Amino acid sequence: MIQYDMPLYRPPSEGNNLIIQATLGCHFNQCSFCSMYKQKQFQPRPLDVVFREIDQAARDWPDAQRVFLADGDALTLPTEHLIKIAERLAAAFPRLTRIACYANPSDILRKSEEELIRLREHKLNLLYVGIESGAGTILKKITKGASPRSIRAALEKAHQTGLKVSATVILGLGGKSRSEEHIKGTIELLSSAPVTYLSTLQLFLQPEEEIEFRRKFAEPFEMQEDSAILQEQRRLVSGINPPKPIIFRSNHASNALALAGNLPKDRERLLAQIDRALSNEAHLRPRYLRRL
Repeated sequence: MIQYDMPLYRPPSEGNNLIIQATLGCHFNQCSFCSMYKQKQFQPRPLDVVFREIDQAARDWPDAQRVFLADGDALTLPTEHLIKIAERLAAAFPRLTRIACYANPSDILRKSEEELIRLREHKLNLLYVGIESGAGTILKKITKGASPRSIRAALEKAHQTGLKVSATVILGLGGKSRSEEHIKGTIELLSSAPVTYLSTLQLFLQPEEEIEFRRKFAEPFEMQEDSAILQEQRRLVSGINPPKPIIFRSNHASNALALAGNLPKDRERLLAQIDRALSNEAHLRPRYLRRL
């Protein structure tokens, strides 16, 4: 049994898959809304340690088909380092079909197209990218380290090299005063850059992070109630005209309302579900069940 360096985080869709920690912490680790890796110092894990854990996992779960490389942004590792991990995984798991990891937009842009293609050929073919917002002002206020332009370029580069992207947007990130700006910019970004999957989260600030978040926001910030968050969700679902069909989810535990469908095909059904929740809060996830 692998002994993970806790805390350990992974996307909801990786819940039933094997997790291997290629790094500890997050290389960037400056986003003001995120508390996931604040207590960890970023470091690549030595290959011999990673290989031992892969071999242990192969003994425990020889039929594993999908692997998620933790922690925060494994794509920041040198390409040759990642390929060695991918090759070890392929040798240990004959049925391996997919390797995935978190990736900052800058991680994607730093690698050449040839490097990304090589990673894809070694089955590292799904990247989880936190867009958070498509509004430039909000990205600066949350110290995302990216702009709408750089995010768009990263998404396009991933698409051109055959990589799938699962993108996330955080509802409520602009507060009450910048809600319209947040959703408008996000619609514009997602209507111009291709992603395979799109998920929404709901802003959830840990007490220890809230002070820093508000300080960096640099103007009064008012959290929104569920009804306003649902209105943001509605505007987003209604407004996106993606360049290619998107598999859409809001199944993260932070969300007040879980949704699943394809855009644009299921747009009307998703909007109807949101409208039902707006008219009857009984459709919402209880607050005590919501978490990061």
